Amino acid sequence: MIDLIRGAYARACSLLDSLQSPLLLAIRVYWGWQFAQDGWGKLTHLDRVTQFFTTLGLPAPGMTAFAVALVEFAGGILFALGIASRLVSLVLFVNMTMAYLSVPDDRMNFAHIFSKPEDFYGAGPYTYWFAALLILVFGPGRFALDSLINRRQAPAIEE
Repeated sequence: MIDLIRGAYARACSLLDSLQSPLLLAIRVYWGWQFAQDGWGKLTHLDRVTQFFTTLGLPAPGMTAFAVALVEFAGGILFALGIASRLVSLVLFVNMTMAYLSVPDDRMNFAHIFSKPEDFYGAGPYTYWFAALLILVFGPGRFALDSLINRRQAPAIEE
């Protein structure tokens, strides 16, 4: 009986393992698109973003607004395609961490990560932050341009 359970568990694990790359692809495409859209929105309304960043007391608000918009727009596209995935994920993760820490309400939500987790995961930056963290830690999966490039550049194994 135990062998039967072990075998069923092993087959279930194998099936679930096969879903890892499709899940990572879905996360990259969906959240990459969201990042790119938000970045584009910021790029096309830099004056409003600059004003908002000024109210937050961020240094060089005009330059910061442009940098954040560019990071989100270009980073979102690269994230979705799976190009330089871990580096792009790190940059987006840091960007979203700064979003948490720059807005007073979100800063308080970030501080509640353990004491009141519903505030932490209910904050606006959370899903972007978590998507970037997932790809940073697990990589882009097989269905990414990074993986395709790595497979093509891998030396042929001689038998």
